[in-house]
Amino acid sequence: MRLIIPEGYKSLITLKETEKILQMLKDHFEAGLSADFRLRRVTAPLFVLKGTGLNDDLHGYEKPVVFPIKDMRGQEAEVVQSLAKWKRMMLRDYDISLGYGIYTDMNALRPDEELDNLHSLYVDQWDWEKAIRPEDRTLDTLKEAVELIWQNIKRTEFFIYTFYSNLEPVLPENITFIHSEELYEMYPDLSPKDREDKIAEKHGAVFIIGIGHELPDGKPHDLRAPDYDDWSTETTKGFRGLNGDIIVWNQVLECAVELTSMGIRVDKEELMLQLDMSNKMEDAELLFHRRLLNEELPSSMGGGIGQSRTAMQLLRKAHIGECQSAIWPGEMMDHCRRSGIQLI
Repeated sequence: MRLIIPEGYKSLITLKETEKILQMLKDHFEAGLSADFRLRRVTAPLFVLKGTGLNDDLHGYEKPVVFPIKDMRGQEAEVVQSLAKWKRMMLRDYDISLGYGIYTDMNALRPDEELDNLHSLYVDQWDWEKAIRPEDRTLDTLKEAVELIWQNIKRTEFFIYTFYSNLEPVLPENITFIHSEELYEMYPDLSPKDREDKIAEKHGAVFIIGIGHELPDGKPHDLRAPDYDDWSTETTKGFRGLNGDIIVWNQVLECAVELTSMGIRVDKEELMLQLDMSNKMEDAELLFHRRLLNEELPSSMGGGIGQSRTAMQLLRKAHIGECQSAIWPGEMMDHCRRSGIQLI
């Protein structure tokens, strides 16, 4: 069991106050996200049919929850783990114009997750996707989107402060951009997680670019599935990748915390290249991949922003279970109870 118990921890707001501000926080952030990116809300599926390629492999090894459907002759469905590919199909199916997009309140299950202060079986996030021109598949486009999301997080932090003055804003005004290869060169002897801790503590908030492609040591900063984010396109200084993560320094846990993963999505050339690099060429025959290869889907960018993670960060909570209701090991629940961490 991995669990951090901050010394002397006490929540700055009560359980009732937490439940009240959670909905207000989510409504405020959601409205800003919609306005900044010109997104309209759509209803998201809780499960998709197995074998369509619509569910996400995330890092490439997580297994989704699978169940048979009695009234469909036992055909199997999968509980979603993320909606990156589904959203891109919806841009086409909803006939979304260039420069506009969709967002959804996504709920998912990730049964292979290792449970700790930051990771839960239950995932709730704002999943968003925006149609862009092919010529806008650039690093500048990605950075502009990151800046918009960062300013929305900052506005939401101040919004909370107007209700609870003890939750003073602490996030830095600006977010720092760094490529995963630059980060590797700074700390070649550290693990990727330790590198994130170092850079997040130094700057307060960073966007790590290029997650998925191999670094000089032959390993990626972190794994990414090959069929949604573009992590192979060459950009500047020989670096690769049009995707990344927003990482912040958590003062309560004294560690780096990822709030969102996002990126420019693959075109058909990068899809085939990344499938080949990942030894997953057979996936080219799946529904989503066929539609992309047949040029039926628009160029797009998008991501998923953790709702409970963001709330945990802004409300100065020590455990994600203080911001969502989920299942936790009995030993973890006992430790939290004795340490003043009140899980919902």
